[in-house]
Amino acid sequence: MLKKTLLATLCATSLFTAALTAHAQNFSSEQGALTVDTVIGGLNHPWALAFLPQRQGILVTERPGNLRVVSPDGKLSAPLGGVPQVWAKGQGGLLDVVLSPNFASDRWVYLSWAEGGKQGSEEEGKAGTVVGRGRLSDDLTKLSNFEVIFTQAPKLSTGNHFGSRLVFDRDGYLFIALGENNQRPTAQDLDKLQGKVVRIFPDRRVPDDNPFVGQAKVRPEIWSYGHRNPQGAALNPWTGALWTHEHGPKGGDEINLIERGSNYGWPIATHGMDYSSTPIQEAQGSAVEGMKDPIHVWEKSPGISGMAFYDATRFKPWQHNVFIGALADRNLIRLQLDGDKVVHEERLLGELNSRIRDVRQGPDGYLYVLTDEKKDGALYRVGLQ
Repeated sequence: MLKKTLLATLCATSLFTAALTAHAQNFSSEQGALTVDTVIGGLNHPWALAFLPQRQGILVTERPGNLRVVSPDGKLSAPLGGVPQVWAKGQGGLLDVVLSPNFASDRWVYLSWAEGGKQGSEEEGKAGTVVGRGRLSDDLTKLSNFEVIFTQAPKLSTGNHFGSRLVFDRDGYLFIALGENNQRPTAQDLDKLQGKVVRIFPDRRVPDDNPFVGQAKVRPEIWSYGHRNPQGAALNPWTGALWTHEHGPKGGDEINLIERGSNYGWPIATHGMDYSSTPIQEAQGSAVEGMKDPIHVWEKSPGISGMAFYDATRFKPWQHNVFIGALADRNLIRLQLDGDKVVHEERLLGELNSRIRDVRQGPDGYLYVLTDEKKDGALYRVGLQ
């Protein structure tokens, strides 16, 4: 009963008040008119957001390497100190951000980013995904005691397919969704961390019950494999299961329900073609025995990024829906669910004509959407009238 009361209180309270600016265009949906309010503009390739507790604001990453705070009165902070140097080339840079499940007591903020190889090494000129954490200062100006807790190895990317979404599950394990660095065969190589979902403790330790622990020439961090470039990940609030979605090549964007030790097929199983419109060299079909099929596929790729399940009470028509940003199609995808099955799809916010990089459900029951633009990226609050 207490939990329901708290949720109702949060949903009745807006994170922002006078800071919001109503968007001039009219936005419609199958459930009725949408409200689209600008929280902040002027962002440089924003990639992810995380809500600070007690209406302290929102953390936002910018791919060139900045972590900022959007205050409740709509002001954008200077870049926070203590953020690691990033490899900001191609799709690389500062990527995801999540708070510790125990943030109220430990103040850990977790970041993922692209890190370049050391000069003079075999990895010079290449990069991979790294995850670290630092403690957010009380005045929200810096991260301290920063430490790296995970490094994708080897470093193989020349600017593509870092993946990089972070999710804590109900038991406090940290899942990291990793791209295959545009090196297709590595997604099937269990001695490499490309094209994998990994599972670790928040302090970098590897759980003993990970599926490949103790196997020779296999990375113990691996939870699942055969992924291409996962850019969305979220915990299903009704089942506790981890969902991810990933970019296909030319066609074949897909949503996957992640299961322990499973192979999701890339590049052996795919619904897509090479960008040259020729078949993927390694592909054996869209479904291959022994490999997990996606639960939803787009034969034409929207360029999906970000994922948010809607379980708030504020907008009842959105309950049991999942929202996903689209970069190529420049809209917000609403998927209606029946259990784990997608039964209906709707496209929203096409009027913005913006690449939607991330979407999250706010503690006030609104959706918060980031658009990926250079120097003109924005954070919007979206609701139903």
